[in-house]
Amino acid sequence: MNIRHLLTALLLVPGGLAAQDSIPSNDPVLERINDLSRLPWLLHDPFTTNVEELNTHNFAPGVVPTWPDEVYKERLLELDELSPFKLTYNGPVRSYIDMYAQRKQEQTSRMLGLAQLYFPIFEQALDRYGLPQELKYLAVVESALYPGARSRAAAVGLWQFIIGTGKLYGLRVDSYVDERCDIYKSTDAACRYLRDLHKIFGDWELALAAYNCGPGNVNKAVRRAGGTLDYWKIYDYLPRETRGYVPAFIAANYIFNHAADHNIYPTIPNYCAYEVDTIQVRYPLELDKLSAILGANPQELRDLNPMFKEGVIPQMKWPTTVYIPESMVAGFIQHEDTISRSYQPDVSTPAPGNAVAQAKSGSTKTYTHVVRSGESLGLIAQRNRVSLHDLRRWNHIKGDRIHAGQRLVLHREEAEPAPATTAAAPEEAKTDPVSSGKEEYIYHTIQPGDTLWEIAKSYPGVSVDDLKRLNGNMNIRHLTVGKKIKVGVEKG
Repeated sequence: MNIRHLLTALLLVPGGLAAQDSIPSNDPVLERINDLSRLPWLLHDPFTTNVEELNTHNFAPGVVPTWPDEVYKERLLELDELSPFKLTYNGPVRSYIDMYAQRKQEQTSRMLGLAQLYFPIFEQALDRYGLPQELKYLAVVESALYPGARSRAAAVGLWQFIIGTGKLYGLRVDSYVDERCDIYKSTDAACRYLRDLHKIFGDWELALAAYNCGPGNVNKAVRRAGGTLDYWKIYDYLPRETRGYVPAFIAANYIFNHAADHNIYPTIPNYCAYEVDTIQVRYPLELDKLSAILGANPQELRDLNPMFKEGVIPQMKWPTTVYIPESMVAGFIQHEDTISRSYQPDVSTPAPGNAVAQAKSGSTKTYTHVVRSGESLGLIAQRNRVSLHDLRRWNHIKGDRIHAGQRLVLHREEAEPAPATTAAAPEEAKTDPVSSGKEEYIYHTIQPGDTLWEIAKSYPGVSVDDLKRLNGNMNIRHLTVGKKIKVGVEKG
């Protein structure tokens, strides 16, 4: 009897969990994994992992090992002792482990490889917000680590935001730009959303369920279950799609820690985290023309930048982050003059984003940024809307090594505010019908964690006193999330 038959036989002991509820074909977790298998730039990647080094069990190629229930329980118990999550082992969890470890081995290998690209970004963001590192596996469940993933419910991106929730947490979504697909911005928004959900329920399993189906549905399930806050006791009262959500999350925790025990090894993606860099552009740009100038593969640039829905970077109020292979940064710097002139809009059609007035050029101001734990140069450049090249030049840094407490010099051009939707201020620009004189209004939608000082800081020339004057009836001590407040700007 070979090892596969032997281990399978061990599962058939009385009282085991061999007979599991099957995962339906329309299960959202399964659908995202199937989407991953059709991703063109991963489809034909060579398998480059050193299997010999990782194969500690000396499995033969093609062997699909399984293990007795006691082994799964023991492994999850070890993970549970190091985690704030309750990593329970039961029938539903076993079903998802079998899906990752047996039925979808190839896709699991690809997710293990993609983790090298995305997990460092997730881990930094989770550390910044003081959240458990295990939450990085939530993106495995949500999108199978495919940033362009789209569900039947029109949830988009690595963290599967619907438009309403995305905008509530500051993500821009319009005809040209969908920041739900931006790796850094969507990850930051997901961290803030998960933090808020945990504050509501005080329980991570319920927070995960609420992330999937909304806090209202979880509260309804809690009431129907008699008020208990135990996920497994409200399990039967949750929407059907949500019931598999926490089991899939537990299974993802398991498989990413025990892949080699199932003869599964990472398939290396086209790029790892250290091979992707960011550039900042201040002008409209077509990704296809950028790839032609840099000698890049057009589809790879589109795959690295799925937030630009039409492959076009529109004119925006602030410099825009674009992700390119690290090896092409030098070429971008060398040819930036040519790149900046490459966009030739049709004269009969306004350039993307020009429906809203462009920001006026203003003075340059110098700032000092103190590096915090977990921050990278690329992240600091993105948040401060400067290029990585400039940030290195200003601070005489040749590589990427920085340390917590280090002071960095930043030079940033201050622009007059234009009534436009931006990543930092996701409100819709409107002119107040009663405005007159030299001032007109735009509206800012209050985000979780906003203060008057933070809002004023987002609009050059606007002070806290200005906001109080324009919003006299507002409770300034308790800002209501989702409420729109007036922000005054001078007429151009």
